[in-house]
Amino acid sequence: MNRLITEFLAIMLALLCSIVAIAEAQDMDKNQALSARQQGIISIAAFTAKGDPEKLKVALNEGLDAGLTVNEIKEILVQLYAYTGFPRSLNGIGTFMGVMEERQKKGIKDETGREASPLPVNKSSIELGTDIQTRLVGKPVTGALYTFAPAIDQFLKGHLFGDIFGRDNLDFQSREIATVSALASMDGVNPQLQAHLNVSMNVGLTEAQLRQFVSVLGNKVGKDEASRAARLLDEVLKNRKAKN
Repeated sequence: MNRLITEFLAIMLALLCSIVAIAEAQDMDKNQALSARQQGIISIAAFTAKGDPEKLKVALNEGLDAGLTVNEIKEILVQLYAYTGFPRSLNGIGTFMGVMEERQKKGIKDETGREASPLPVNKSSIELGTDIQTRLVGKPVTGALYTFAPAIDQFLKGHLFGDIFGRDNLDFQSREIATVSALASMDGVNPQLQAHLNVSMNVGLTEAQLRQFVSVLGNKVGKDEASRAARLLDEVLKNRKAKN
C-alpha cells in the first residue's frame, strides 16, 4: 500500500511539474510575441507611408478592434509626418476621420485614450530631445553630417525627439514599430531603417518580436518590404553580436 501511495505521489508530482513547465513556456512565448495592438501599428504605419487610403482604412479598423485607442492612432499618424512627410500624414489623418465617422454611425464606441502630458517646464525641447535621443540610440549622436548641417541636428533633437518622442501617450516601443514599418515601406531609406531597427532593440523589442514584425509585414503589406526589413535586421543583429 505504501509503495502504491509513493508511486501515486511521484506521478502527481511529475504531472504538476509538467503543468508548471507548460505554463512557463506559454508565458515565455507570450512575452516574446508582439501583442495584437503592436501588430496593428505595423499595417497602419505602412499604408500611411505608402499613401494607400483603402488599405489604410482596413488597417485602422483592425487596429481599433485590436485595442489601439483613438488617441494612440492619432499620435502614430502625427509622428509619421517626420518620416513620411506632411502630405502622407495629413491624408492618413483624413482617412482616420472617415473611419471614425463610419464606426460611430454603426454604434461602435472606441476607447478615446489619454492625451499627452505637458512637456517638462524645466527643460527646453532641445534638452529633452537630446536626453531622449541619447537614451534611444545608446550614446550621444554626433557626426560629420550634423557638423556639416547643424540645423538638422537641432531639428532632430528639438522637434523629433523632444516635441514628438517626448509626448508620453505613446510608448517608445510603439513609436519604433511605427517608424520601422513606415521606413520599410519606403524606398531609399535603408540607413534610417537600419538605425531604427537598432533603436527598437534598445527600447526592449527582442529578436523574436522583430522576426515576428517581419512576418506580419510580409503577410499584411508585402514581400519586398518584409525582405528589406529582414535583411537589415540580420545586419543589426550581426553588428550587435560583434560588439558583445
